[in-house]
Amino acid sequence: QVQLVESGGGLVQAGGSARLSCAASGLTFSSYAMGWFRQAPGKGREFVAGISWRGDGTNYADSVKGRFTISRDNAKNTVYLQMNSLKPEDTAVYYCAARKYYINTSPDYDYWGQGTQLTVSS
Repeated sequence: QVQLVESGGGLVQAGGSARLSCAASGLTFSSYAMGWFRQAPGKGREFVAGISWRGDGTNYADSVKGRFTISRDNAKNTVYLQMNSLKPEDTAVYYCAARKYYINTSPDYDYWGQGTQLTVSS
């Protein structure tokens, strides 16, 4: 059974940093592109960042470009999202997702985690 489990959310001050992790199991991790999406109150689920199956290609939403970095460790079946210079508008539930084989900026992924809440205080 495929399972994606996010961790690392919490309360962070504006200008601070956080690191989200997503541990995957039940799938051949290296065959999947991985993505991070987020959903803020009253908004739809939006693309944040994606990384190719080999880790040699990335894509970022304009709103986070230069502040967030996605990476993966296929040996650990884990994808990360390093978030710096956080803003209150980054407050959202962050979801990890897996897709075979390539990044998609729309929420068309095969598997989803349950999400982790990130709150950025002003």
